[in-house]
Amino acid sequence: MAATVVRICLQSVLKAVNSLLGMVGIAMILYGLWMVRVWLRDIDGSPFDHHNVVLPWFTCTSLGAGFTLCMVTCIGHVAAKYAHGCCLSFYMLIIFLVILLELAVAADILLNSEWEKDLPYDPTGKFNDFKDFVESNLDIFQWIGLFIVLAQGLSIILATALRSAGPNQRSSYDGDEECPPERLPLINPNSHPPELHYRCQER
Repeated sequence: MAATVVRICLQSVLKAVNSLLGMVGIAMILYGLWMVRVWLRDIDGSPFDHHNVVLPWFTCTSLGAGFTLCMVTCIGHVAAKYAHGCCLSFYMLIIFLVILLELAVAADILLNSEWEKDLPYDPTGKFNDFKDFVESNLDIFQWIGLFIVLAQGLSIILATALRSAGPNQRSSYDGDEECPPERLPLINPNSHPPELHYRCQER
């Protein structure tokens, strides 16, 4: 009974933490869609051929990161619901890879003073606007980044604990019954097995 309660609590907390990551992904998708809308509005008034225009890389990156987080959130919810070892292991692997990617990007920004030169040119200027906005609110974004990394780390810890707890186990028969159901013989279904009937009477 206690193991079942602990498993249910772990599943609920993992779903809640996983939902926070999903909200971050949805926010990135909405921001990417807004940039797409602004970009389409800008190219409508341009004299260039619209068929040869490619979506800016910063917009694609925002949409891709948002969809990735939403996909990871869906996988996490499925893994938390069924508490299957393979699903939880796959979920932990994806979260671990995402954390490594985030740490690599953060290390490159902190250690490389000319990291902007490694990025392609953004014709829309949205990347520079986003960078200026982050720099003007650096303290807030530092806390947001720390919160995201901690949530991802907590997801790995919860998934590990849930994997150790094992999958949901269902009893093969009702525990309120004092003896298992009797099996009726094939030839004479009205007769009862004497040994099993006598055993139930003794209980």
